[in-house]
Amino acid sequence: MTFPNLRHLQAFNEVVATGSISAAAVKMHLTQSAVTQAIAAIERHFGASLFTRTSSGMQPTAAGAICADRIARALAQLRDGMQEVAKAELTAAEREQLFRRVSGAQLASLTKLVEFRNFTHAARASGVSQPTMHRAARTLEQTLGATLFEKTSYGVVPTREAEKLARRAHRAFVEISQAQADIDALRGRESGSTVIGAMPLARSFLIPSALIQFTREHAEHAVSIMEGTYEHLLAALQSGQADFLIGALRDLRVSAGIVQEHLFNDPLSIVVRAEHPLARRRRLTASDLTSYPWIAPRATSPLRAHFDALFNDLGVEPPHSFIECNSLGAARAFLMEGDHMMLSSTNQVHYELQAGMLVCLPHPAGKVIRSIGLTVRDDWRPTQAQARLLTIVRETAQQLG
Repeated sequence: MTFPNLRHLQAFNEVVATGSISAAAVKMHLTQSAVTQAIAAIERHFGASLFTRTSSGMQPTAAGAICADRIARALAQLRDGMQEVAKAELTAAEREQLFRRVSGAQLASLTKLVEFRNFTHAARASGVSQPTMHRAARTLEQTLGATLFEKTSYGVVPTREAEKLARRAHRAFVEISQAQADIDALRGRESGSTVIGAMPLARSFLIPSALIQFTREHAEHAVSIMEGTYEHLLAALQSGQADFLIGALRDLRVSAGIVQEHLFNDPLSIVVRAEHPLARRRRLTASDLTSYPWIAPRATSPLRAHFDALFNDLGVEPPHSFIECNSLGAARAFLMEGDHMMLSSTNQVHYELQAGMLVCLPHPAGKVIRSIGLTVRDDWRPTQAQARLLTIVRETAQQLG
């Protein structure tokens, strides 16, 4: 989906605010004909009638009301983004001048360049020539008066200012895409998409179970599951590339604009293969824990603190040699082919337990849990289909708690 002309979006916004094409034209220093054409372009973009003419002026239709909210949010993201990269505080008039000079195509090019960090790859992904990509980037740089790209020994790379603006621009694009999805839902059509950032537990059982039910109800809604480290997923969430995350909750005191929601407490246990020498033990000792090789969580994951505490609480040193792995697929291979042990949750190895491949041994400290939940941006407003997906996720999680 392409991003509408920024000037057209502003014109739409002003007509909603003033209830009049003539008043919007005066405010934007445009002719009434130009504003009328802008509204027509926005209506073509969304494939819906957005206004009705009444004795009191231009009134948004139901679809227009959806657009009014989403477009206002998109423009706010871009205003904030331009202010973040500006060298000085911009007045409202200066921001409006920038809006008139910046194009959606330039912002789309910027987001691709920040994503791929390479002009050739970004141009190929965008379906444009490399000179076109260069021109869009340099014109945007000149318009904003900010350094968006710099030469390094690795080539031309985006600056922090470029990354800030790209993050805002991507969020603005998402708002427009969500407006289209909500308008389609209003007409009884299914569209839209959701990207879920899935941490290990979520992608092994919780998300598949929830999506089986969701796709029965919303077969045309596209869902993508994004994997990666927590840091990677959090960055995707903040830029709007992921809609929400599911997994172990973190300490987010240093992450502004992020909200966490607890779903359930996940009990931890020791996982081994069904034929492991300790498979029938009802209680593990310190000697048991130090007699076999381990698969450990990544050093930055919340589970790693539980891993270290497992040994410290028994008065023994954590193993110095282990395989560090957060991939269940890889961990399963190590567990099945040897005598490795792994600290995990019953839910994470649900299917392997059902198949009799693995067994869970009691945690030596008794009931030890970690908090599993949703992570979202505090300004995120889900579409109807996304809200339904969240409801199903919450209901599925209740069965695990």
